[in-house]
Amino acid sequence: MTTLIANIKELLQVRDSNVSIVKGKDMKILPTLKNAYLLIDDDTIVQYGSMTECNGIEADTTIDANGKIVLPTWCDSHTHIVYAGNREQEFVDRINGLSYEEIANRGGGILNSAEKLQNISEEDLYSQSAKRLEQVMKQGTGAIEIKSGYGLTIEAELKMLRVIKRLKQHYNLKIRATLLAAHAVPKEYKNNKNGFVDLIINKMIPEVANKELAKYIDVFCEKGYFDLEDTDRILESGLKYGLIPKIHVNQFNAFGGVGMGVKHHALSVDHLEELNDEDIDVLRNSDTIPVALPSCSYFLSIPYTPARKIIDSGLPLALATDYNPGSTPSGNMNFVLSTACIKMKMTPEEAINAATINGAYAMGISHRYGSITKGKKANLIITKEVPSYNFLPYAFGDNHIDRVIINGQLIS
Repeated sequence: MTTLIANIKELLQVRDSNVSIVKGKDMKILPTLKNAYLLIDDDTIVQYGSMTECNGIEADTTIDANGKIVLPTWCDSHTHIVYAGNREQEFVDRINGLSYEEIANRGGGILNSAEKLQNISEEDLYSQSAKRLEQVMKQGTGAIEIKSGYGLTIEAELKMLRVIKRLKQHYNLKIRATLLAAHAVPKEYKNNKNGFVDLIINKMIPEVANKELAKYIDVFCEKGYFDLEDTDRILESGLKYGLIPKIHVNQFNAFGGVGMGVKHHALSVDHLEELNDEDIDVLRNSDTIPVALPSCSYFLSIPYTPARKIIDSGLPLALATDYNPGSTPSGNMNFVLSTACIKMKMTPEEAINAATINGAYAMGISHRYGSITKGKKANLIITKEVPSYNFLPYAFGDNHIDRVIINGQLIS
């Protein structure tokens, strides 16, 4: 099955060679091709070029993209979309003056979601999560990472990971699974955090690895949750079982968590709303990519990740949604793109690079996703008729997507 997209106003993120990550000043460069065509064979990009070179190309299906922009689908490297219910009351509590920490300390937050998840059937959990996944696909996400972490018991964490595995089997997009058992300390371990860390290390990690239910291991390294010693132990154990480290860090406090992630060769360090010069220095000498989650900052009214400091220091940056019920109840990467430009002073070129090729790197899949490159997967957004790609983050309240193609197939 071949598909030809013709008369493309502008084809974005065109990379002749297989670039896997974009850093520093290079993030301001977004290679494009105007008046272009793109040819798909089955699920793969096989050719693209100027419309002047398109004569004689035949395809089973032709899509006319006159006046429209084509770009890679978003690669969302940080989500928690497998969860039960919602936490809308906590939203109201924050409006009435309670902080995220205060809500958590009185049994809300992650513990609230854990209780809901422990009491829901696996079938209902799958049904709720599938609807969210379908929605983000329509919004242009073509690859996604999904974390556990709302179970906090062995069985509930395994239930979440089984649901993620089922989503992978039933939906035509790339899904990476992450074990985030160290998301919060359960009530029954309130006075025995070390006991819970021991449970993660001795029981959860071996079982998850044995069942091949996760690719990554993650920890919420933050004051009041898991400290540096806890994080060190958990990531080290995960590595022994072949789980690649990722880490929630510097959301509210900067106390060495970035360095801990780099020590363990973490693929990414995520959040970074608080960041100091020491963190910048340690990232410079690593292959670890910083990931910003601007929707979380918007929803919680906390500082935004200092994107300018990160990029201007020569580092790469990825953007993701943090889709979850408590701090970011949205998986809309288009809003993330706009918020990064408006609140973090990223240029549209930087934001698109961060949400495509660098997002793919933060998931370990940039060899097949994140750019318009021959041999990569045909995961594409076709916009509506727009003046330029600058219009995408500029007109933040509108839906600019006409069609989404994932693995060569149109998403209805």
